[in-house]
Amino acid sequence: MKPPADLCVMCKGTKRLCGQSFCPVLKKMDLQLGFKKKVNAEIFGPSQEVFVGSFGYPNVSFGPLATIDRKPVSIQSMYGRPYQDIIDTRVSMIRGNRHLATSKRMEQDIQEVALSTKPTDIEMNFSKTPDIKVTFSSLIQPMGPSAPLTCFRQAENPKIPKKVDAVMDENLLATEAISELTRHGFDSYYLTNIFSTGALGMTENRKVVPTRWSITAMDDIITKQRMEKLREFPQLNEILVFSHSDYDNSYEILLMPGNWEFENFEAWSPKSIWAYGSKETHVTEEYEPFGGRTKYAEKQVGGYYASRFSVVEYLLSIRRQARVVVIREIGEGYMVPLGVFQVREGVRSALKKRPVKFQSLGEAFIYVGNRINVPFKRYVKQSKILAQSRLDAFF
Repeated sequence: MKPPADLCVMCKGTKRLCGQSFCPVLKKMDLQLGFKKKVNAEIFGPSQEVFVGSFGYPNVSFGPLATIDRKPVSIQSMYGRPYQDIIDTRVSMIRGNRHLATSKRMEQDIQEVALSTKPTDIEMNFSKTPDIKVTFSSLIQPMGPSAPLTCFRQAENPKIPKKVDAVMDENLLATEAISELTRHGFDSYYLTNIFSTGALGMTENRKVVPTRWSITAMDDIITKQRMEKLREFPQLNEILVFSHSDYDNSYEILLMPGNWEFENFEAWSPKSIWAYGSKETHVTEEYEPFGGRTKYAEKQVGGYYASRFSVVEYLLSIRRQARVVVIREIGEGYMVPLGVFQVREGVRSALKKRPVKFQSLGEAFIYVGNRINVPFKRYVKQSKILAQSRLDAFF
């Protein structure tokens, strides 16, 4: 039986707020969309990604993902492809599972695959033939079959950048290493992958980090480092609205003059995945003042941090700070979660477009109100930024 929609919207399958040991929404989807064919117990193919589980932490499973019937595609380059193509690409990847401490050498070899900036051909042997089924999450992309890994071998040498080797040898704190690598052009997707394998940090403190945790952690770490400089920039001197839609997700991003503030809305329609069957759209709000926030964004989890990541990235590029409100409306067509990469790239895509400029907030509010599905007054009522202006001045 499906739990109440308000719990599902807040949980998104990550916190088990309904009290069950599994997410009934994702379990139902897994059963409906699972495949019946099987793959072999031995596979050969390119890999550039490693997955670290979270169940039973710190005694977690980890292993590489290999593509066997498609060319390898980086996560960020998938954005913009057809919805079904993303799902098909991801479920065609085979994942090997191995518990930590069972083989230090295998752990190091798998880590090198993640450190490589180009796909590395690998061979994997499993203790049983994997049954193909789909695994879904609100944070990570869909994943295909998995099975216990008994043997792993690199079929070619991984391409590990000299700068990454140098940073690892410097024995820096993880945050310091991330800052240095970001400064040298390594993107968050690559850093998330290597961070999860325990490649960063003081040597004596290095440990693997579950992939779902590392995604949000990386968004948060990089953003906070950038915000130190952002707060010193002059204020934006105009009102801008950016818009973008993809995968039945619509984004309206309002940038206003003022010191840094950030607010993110998620509005899940009654027929979208987490609010399916509810009678009304569920709207959640998370806010961050100029000095930053200290509490985890419980209502939106990774989606909040992915949205904020791209907003700060944009403001850094124009060397301005601003008051920012992001409205994300999720429609009924979004029935298979693609992970928070879809939010990160959706907001990023919106901010790459030409904005609409306004002379007054009233004009901007009316424009946004005409583009969204939820009545704008509802957002204003929940907002800490929008409500700073009198609503009756605009309607």
